[in-house]
Amino acid sequence: MIRLRKFKQLVIWALVGLLTSWLVSCNTANNTVSPAGTQATVEFWTMQLQPQFTDYFQGLIANFETENPGIKVNWVDVPWAAMENKILTSVSANTPPDVVNLNPVFASQLAGRNAWLDLDPKISDPERSSYLPNIWKASTLNGKSFGIPWYLTTRLNIYNTDLLQQAGINKVPSTYAELADVAQKIKDQTGKYAFFVTFVPQDSGEVLESFVQMGVTLVNEQGKAAFNSPEGKAAFQYWVNLYQQGLLPREALTQGHRHGIDLYQSGQTAFLASGPEFLNTIARNAPQIAKASAIAPQITGDTGKKNVAVMNLVVPRASQHPDAAVKFALFVTNDKNQLAFAKAANVLPSTKQALADSYFQNVPDTASTVERARVISAKQLQQAEILTPTLKDSKRLQKAIYENLQAAMLGQKTVDQAVEDAAQEWNNRL
Repeated sequence: MIRLRKFKQLVIWALVGLLTSWLVSCNTANNTVSPAGTQATVEFWTMQLQPQFTDYFQGLIANFETENPGIKVNWVDVPWAAMENKILTSVSANTPPDVVNLNPVFASQLAGRNAWLDLDPKISDPERSSYLPNIWKASTLNGKSFGIPWYLTTRLNIYNTDLLQQAGINKVPSTYAELADVAQKIKDQTGKYAFFVTFVPQDSGEVLESFVQMGVTLVNEQGKAAFNSPEGKAAFQYWVNLYQQGLLPREALTQGHRHGIDLYQSGQTAFLASGPEFLNTIARNAPQIAKASAIAPQITGDTGKKNVAVMNLVVPRASQHPDAAVKFALFVTNDKNQLAFAKAANVLPSTKQALADSYFQNVPDTASTVERARVISAKQLQQAEILTPTLKDSKRLQKAIYENLQAAMLGQKTVDQAVEDAAQEWNNRL
């Protein structure tokens, strides 16, 4: 698996190299539009939304085409794991779609290579102001907007009430400090782990986000490492202690977030940091665990900061129909359609008006866990933000920190040395 993962990385970066070469050779974007009186066809790529949301998107597209008779939309749904390779290949071959569903972390890598259309001249101030301002920032780089926010999720602390009861724990932890105390009690009383988190560099950024929640500044204004600080060393030491004390599963160094879900569903961990959309998955796969599950706000540090994950829509710079593409992207993400999709997919909208709907504000006392999770998630948006900086090479920052953190966890480096090496590795890229 490790060799395969490295091979995939090489393929992705090779494609990025090809893309960069192609972009450098292009002096201007191909912003041609269809001649007057002809029909534009907008190709729209989403990530793994079929067949669950087929009816929703077919209706959405039909409504858009009715309102815009000169535009047709061709919807292509791409498997989650295939999207990065597919979009890199299509853009480097100068055959991109017109609107693409990505996340800002990956999209920012190509935004730094000028792959996406600059949306600022295309979107009016009233249109922009309808979105949550902190969420809009997630799709900006060097002062330019490269994406339009779509749907959001915030992590929840899903927990197994049976395991907490067995361990004699009456209060659900709300901070990482409290989580460490609870982890020891659960291990002592039940022999099980409190939680799982991954340190695989190519996987979840949860640990990197925990640094920010603990008060660590990751990079300074010049883009250089800022985590070689007392706060950064304390964050490194926190995770090293948990691992070396046997309070984290050993496979945290080799398995991704998906393994954490499997452990929770099998009753091997007490807490799962995940979005509310996984509650239905747990109910299907592990009904007994689902019955014992309750929810609380996500774990945070002394800062009180909470994470939000953003999905956005981007328009490739080489789109043949940029104006039609922007119009469709704004239609997909308008108040009405965001509210409808959020209800269908159990996610949060990124527009102010949709989020203010009573659907996200109140639930009856008899509400299900899923319904209560929706309201808690929406309330978290008041403190939620994109915790990691938008960088064209953010994955390299995560890799530098995770690999050196692993070395410290395994006793191959001291914490001080691991922090210094991670900072040096990040700065060397400059």
